[in-house]
Formats: sequence, C-alpha cells, structure tokens
Amino acid sequence: MTFEGRILCGVGGLYEVRLVREGLPEHIFCRARGSLKKNDGRLLCGDTVRVSEENGEAVIDACLPRKNSLIRPPLANLDFLFLVTAATSPAPSYSTIDKLTAIAVHNGIRPVVVVTKADLSAELTERTEAIYRSAGFPVFSVAAGGDISTLSAYIAGTVRDGVCAAFAGASGVGKSTLMNRLFPHLSLTTGEVSRKIERGRHTTRSAKLYEIGDGEQAGFLADTPGFSMLDFLRFDFFTLDDLPSTFPEFLPFYRECRYADCTHTGERECGVAQAVRDQKIPASRHESYCELYKILREKAHRYD
Repeated sequence: MTFEGRILCGVGGLYEVRLVREGLPEHIFCRARGSLKKNDGRLLCGDTVRVSEENGEAVIDACLPRKNSLIRPPLANLDFLFLVTAATSPAPSYSTIDKLTAIAVHNGIRPVVVVTKADLSAELTERTEAIYRSAGFPVFSVAAGGDISTLSAYIAGTVRDGVCAAFAGASGVGKSTLMNRLFPHLSLTTGEVSRKIERGRHTTRSAKLYEIGDGEQAGFLADTPGFSMLDFLRFDFFTLDDLPSTFPEFLPFYRECRYADCTHTGERECGVAQAVRDQKIPASRHESYCELYKILREKAHRYD
C-alpha cells in the first residue's frame, strides 16, 4: 500500500512526512530507499514523496516531480517566500534582499517583503517599503509588540490548501520572533543581535515546515536558518541570460533601450538607466542588478 505525503523536515537521513489517509492528516517518520538516495541525491523539506508500508515500516520510495527547488534556503515546491529584513539593527542589506527576490522570481515563487523593528526607524522603514512596493512586491511592516493583523490576514488568505511558504532572511532580523507572534503554538527558539557586530545568533538550525490550518485545507510555513550571504559564484541559482527577467519592474523599460544587446548596466540610451535617473526605478535595485550582472558574467567567462 502506498501513500503520498510531504516532507516536513529531515535530519540524519530520517524524515518526518505528513500523510493524509482517509481524510485525516498523519505524521510518520521514515527513511528513504537506498536507490532513491543514489538517484536523486538529496530530498528536500517540502518535497512531495511516495511512501509505502511493508511489515509495519514506512519507507520513501520516490520523490515526485518538483515545481521548483531552492539551494538556500534548501526547500522544494514553494509558492511564497516571505523575505524578512529589519528596518535597523541589523541594517537592511538591499543586495541580499534583491538576490533573494531574484531567485524567487526565477523559480516562480511570489516574494513578500516583511520589515521588522519598524518602531526603531520610521525613515528606514518607509525607505524599504517604497523600494519593494515599486518592484511590485507585497510589503508589510511590523513593530515590536505592534499590530500584526494585516500580515496575519494575508498569510491566512494565501497559505492554505496545500500552499507552501517560507520565512527567510539574514540572522537577527526577527524571523522566528515574528513567526511566534503569528503562530504562538510553534514556540520557535529565538536569539538576540550582538551589539558589537550587529549579527544575530543562528537560532534556527535547519529548515522545517509547520502546518498552518487544519486537515486537508492546511498550508505549510517554513522557518529557515539565517545567513549573511548568497554565493552566486559557487552555486547555480540562475544564469546571466536569466538575469533580466528576475527584476520584473525593469521589464517595461527594456524596450526603450536603443541597442538590442544592451546589458542595462549603464550604456548610453539605456531605458533602464534612464528610469533610474528619472527615479522610476530605485537606485539600490539597479545597483543590485549590476552587481549580479558582474558576478554572473565573470562566472560565465570562467567556463567559456
């Protein structure tokens, strides 16, 4: 007898899988068959798998086709990625946020930006909100102890009926704290930011999916380990040819470039560069694009 389920987490080759049998959710722990480990290489949190039972033991037989998968955070089949950044302490890294939005867009995942610690700097909060709203992404701001009802309602309306989402961002921005406020029953471990280096302790060690809602209508939400960088030279997130489509707010201005082979990094009569000068595109977004262009071009030249 076989069943389909979703991997909630995996540690040391042991996976927690959520099945639905006879209309009721059930959690089991099982390992993968050796042939699956050899052929697939790695199962990810969020994978949909086929599980069989033999002699009272459950085994993962197959990983079903993924609609997407991420290297960092290591997750599969995501629909939404909530990108959490603090207004200050630590200061927001727009480069990191932009790399994450680009990775999400490339993989067909909807980015949502959440600004925490909004009470510490109204100016920086408004600046961050403006940057990402202009990119067309949903943006929410929350203060310590402040109202979270708007964000909560958005999650309740979107992360349901099997939809899979994750919270991601740099260490110390308050991902786990925010998730605890939104869903107190999760009781996630939280840490503090070091005043000396303005970095948070890594309180989340590995990605794990949590059920949001009840029964077959439940959605899934992951807390992920914090990090400080995304290495595009080392990992294949996407290619140089993919880059233009990962900044969706640039798309209307590409047709205004004079030259068909425009790289959009500052050539004469570049529609994107002109949009930056006209403040139609935030300068920080274009700086991130140019940074990624330089990295991906260098990488492409390495393998020519």
